[in-house]
Amino acid sequence: ERIERGKPEFGTITMSAAHQEGHVVIEVSDDGNGLNKEKIYNKAIEKGLLSKDGKYTDAEIYRTIFSPGLSTAEKITDISGRGVGMDVVRANVEKMKGKIEIKSEEGKGSTFIIKLPLTLAIIEGITFALGEQIYIMPLISIIEQMKVKNEQIKPFEGKGEMIKIRDEYLPLIRLHKVFDIDTQVDDIDNGIVVVVEAGYRRCAIFVDELLDQQQVVIKSLDSAFSKHSGISGGTILGDGRIALIIDIQGLVNISLQGKINNV
Repeated sequence: ERIERGKPEFGTITMSAAHQEGHVVIEVSDDGNGLNKEKIYNKAIEKGLLSKDGKYTDAEIYRTIFSPGLSTAEKITDISGRGVGMDVVRANVEKMKGKIEIKSEEGKGSTFIIKLPLTLAIIEGITFALGEQIYIMPLISIIEQMKVKNEQIKPFEGKGEMIKIRDEYLPLIRLHKVFDIDTQVDDIDNGIVVVVEAGYRRCAIFVDELLDQQQVVIKSLDSAFSKHSGISGGTILGDGRIALIIDIQGLVNISLQGKINNV
């Protein structure tokens, strides 16, 4: 069937995990046949999960595959047909206060997205100074760090600044302005610029000084902090000080939306 559809004979399953905006996001994708929406819809009606007269979105129809006892398999085997596997997945994800989403396109494949709240995890991070505070940036998001000059900075339509690094212009985020922190290092010539990437987008973050690389245990923050786009968690350093962990994805998002004005 795959060859007839012009696909490689062997299918590919891709798994990825990322730390985004206070969540661990796990994606499992395949390049198979996708979910058969019509077959799932008919089975859901048969099981009384959906009404024959109702109007449902694709997501609502796909969500019924997590219901116990629903299966579109024609035969019951050791691994499919009993309608319990996906039910177990949903139960365990919800037990961890997470959620699962499905994206599917018939003939092209499916993606299952699991979002789990960040309650306890260990990351490799770079500690850096910002005024008198210490913060941590996830190492996996860092592309490079460098000293730059003021002449590399250009204003951008009154919404912020761009910085030229080699032949590329990147949005510049002066982190002390985002967090409203007093610092003696407000001149680009005296600080460090860290180029980071999130979701295939890059930006440059200006900080006072890079300090150390270390593994840290992340703890989620109280709901009072949950709406701050630049922070994803906190940790306690070896000397007892508390350090906040930077949400790179959140910073990249607000910089692309023009919501950061450094000047």
